[in-house]
Amino acid sequence: MIKSSKIFQISIFVIAALLFGIFLYHFNVSHPVTYNKQNGKSYVKYEKAQVLSVKNISLKQFKQSKNTYFGTQQSQIKILTGEHKGEIKNVTNYLSDTHNVYLKPNMKIVSEISTANGGSYSVSIYNYYRAKTQYIFIFIFFAALCIIGGKKGFRSVIGLVFTLACIIFLFVPMLYRGYSPIFAAILIIIITSCVSLFLLNNWSAKTLSAILGTISGVIIAGIIEAILGHFSHLSGLNLTDVESLNMISNVSGMKVHELLAAGILIASLGAVMDLSISIASSIQEIYMSNPGMNKKELFRSGMNVGRDMMGTMANTLILAFAGASLTMIIIIYSYNVSYNQLINMDMVSLEIIQGLTGSMAIIFTVPLVSFISSEIIIRSSKQKSLN
Repeated sequence: MIKSSKIFQISIFVIAALLFGIFLYHFNVSHPVTYNKQNGKSYVKYEKAQVLSVKNISLKQFKQSKNTYFGTQQSQIKILTGEHKGEIKNVTNYLSDTHNVYLKPNMKIVSEISTANGGSYSVSIYNYYRAKTQYIFIFIFFAALCIIGGKKGFRSVIGLVFTLACIIFLFVPMLYRGYSPIFAAILIIIITSCVSLFLLNNWSAKTLSAILGTISGVIIAGIIEAILGHFSHLSGLNLTDVESLNMISNVSGMKVHELLAAGILIASLGAVMDLSISIASSIQEIYMSNPGMNKKELFRSGMNVGRDMMGTMANTLILAFAGASLTMIIIIYSYNVSYNQLINMDMVSLEIIQGLTGSMAIIFTVPLVSFISSEIIIRSSKQKSLN
């Protein structure tokens, strides 16, 4: 019976995954991206190329880094992909603060090929070819997760791939088509929470408790953001790339003003999910060890576990936002701005609201998931004993 039940669950999951994949395919193909579409015969493409030879011209080494140079390089490259595959071009490579790709013979690079209406084209150096290195490290990450984590590690890989697929092929296209970013974020949170937690723990009272706790915690993050954003006069219109976003919204109908809230909801998901499943697992283990405990005692146990995790989780979120904003912090520090100017800057206020919203969501998730878990786990155990 147990084996047949597992086979049934796996079959349902595989069928659901296939149907969801078909839905994502049609969802993306039926409404292709039209912003920044190639017009006529004038277009730009980025192709892989190999450096055949390099001649340094007036090249100077940067004092603070031995591997950084400024100046000019005269190079000969061979295009390896695309419509100009196999062609050899002489390219001048300019090394500066904003563009610094130091060429060496036999190096793989990415070239920028600009084609005009007449069919003529020009080639320039775009960037290093980093794809191979990234693919290797992604493979090592997945392999380590599977080897050390075993079955749970393999399930984590599937959950991670599913989450990324939802964000890239569902969340972003929904934003582009004019759906509410907040609604899209909540939908993604519900789908990814259910799938990820189900993959890790199968369907159980613990899983259900963690799912409900995660969704509740993230919704609280949205409510807190709405309150803070309203009184601080902050929205997606204060984001750094708002001009580009507004240009896209003129074509697509994207609701730019809701993007800040959607971003905070997505950013809070990982920490809240981690906290929820940890507390739910702890409560289930405590109850299994001592079935005589009542709901109040289990709730207190969950709160004790949550309090231990609360500080480190909040600290993790704050440090993550601080690390992502390190360059901004350095620049602001070098300008020696006054406190009144600093605390009221858009970029500083955005980082504060993002860090506080995620941290407060974690704080409120602790009692929520403790209460939900103590209710569901006891009821589920009683029903099993009756059956």
